[in-house]
Amino acid sequence: MKVLGIETSCDETAASVVDGEAVLSSIVSSQEVHGKYGGIVPELAAREQLTAIRPVVRAALAEAGVEIAAIEGLAVTSGPGLAGSLAVGVAFAKSLALASGKPLVGVNHLEGHLFSVFIERPDFPMPAVVLIASGGHTALFSVAEKGKAVLLGQTVDDAAGEAFDKGARLLGLPYPGGPSIQKAAEKGNPKAVEFPRPMLKAENLEFSFAGLKTALAVFLQKHPEAAKERRADLAAAYQEAIVETLVEKSLSAAERVGARTVAVAGGVAANRRLRELLSLRAERKGLSVQIPALPYCTDNAAMIAFTGAFYLQLGKVSGPELEATPNLPLFSFAGV
Repeated sequence: MKVLGIETSCDETAASVVDGEAVLSSIVSSQEVHGKYGGIVPELAAREQLTAIRPVVRAALAEAGVEIAAIEGLAVTSGPGLAGSLAVGVAFAKSLALASGKPLVGVNHLEGHLFSVFIERPDFPMPAVVLIASGGHTALFSVAEKGKAVLLGQTVDDAAGEAFDKGARLLGLPYPGGPSIQKAAEKGNPKAVEFPRPMLKAENLEFSFAGLKTALAVFLQKHPEAAKERRADLAAAYQEAIVETLVEKSLSAAERVGARTVAVAGGVAANRRLRELLSLRAERKGLSVQIPALPYCTDNAAMIAFTGAFYLQLGKVSGPELEATPNLPLFSFAGV
C-alpha cells in the first residue's frame, strides 16, 4: 500500500512515501531560525512550515517516482505538538485528501516514533520493550506486536531531550542541546564528576531529570569557572548520567516483562553514547537490540506513513472532522 505521510508537529516539515515495508522517499526540511533564540519559537515554526509544506510534499512524491494518483492513502500527524505547526500539516493533508479522493488517517506523533523501530527490521524478536526518548517525551512501553503497546512508565518532570537542552544552556553550549553536549563530551571524562542517576533504584519504571539539571546548576554555582575550563568533562559526565539512567531503566523493564528485544526511538536515540551503551549492556543480557537509523530517530514522515498504512489497512479512516490536537493525550493510541 502506497501511503504519503506528512509530519509537522514541531519545527520540521517532512513528507514521505512508503510502499509496504519500503521507504520510497523521506524529505525533511529543518529550520535554522530558532538557534539564536535557544529554543523553538512556535509562531516562527508555523510560518516556515506554511512556506515549506507544498515543495516538501512535491519533493517526496518526485523522489518516490509517483504521482498523487498512485497514492492509496494519506497519513498526517494530528498531535501532540505545537498548535500552529500541527494546523499547517492537518489542513494541507485534509485539502489533499479532499482534492484527490484518497483516504486520510490522523496519527499520534508518539505512536509514529513507536512504529519507527519497525521500519528497517519489521521482524525483530517480540515481545519488546521500547523506550521513546525525545525533547518532550520519555516513556517505556511493552510491545507485544504492532498496534499493541502497554505504557510501563514515563517521566514525572523533564524529558531526556529537555534535560540535554537545559544542561547545554548551563554549559554555554548552543541549541539543540543533545548534539552540542555529545560533541563537547567527546574530549571529556565521564567519570570526572559524579552526577546523580535519578530514580535509578526506584521500584517503578518512571523517570525524573529535573534534579539532574539542578545538580549541574549547583555544581556550576560552586565552581563558576568550570563552565569553560572543564566544559568537556562536565558534558561527558552529564551525558553519562542521562544515558545510563535510560539504559538501566530500559533493561529493568525488559527483565520485568520478559522481553526479547529492547529498542529505543525518538530524537535522543540518535545519541552515540546511548546507542553504544544500550547495545553493550543489552547484549550481555542476551537481549536483541533495535535502534532506528539516524534519519528515523528525529522527527520524520516515514514513521507517520508507516503508522498510517497500518491503520488504513485495518480500515481506520479519519473524516473531515479531523483536527490538529496540540494536547492530544500522549499515549492515546491502540493498546495504551
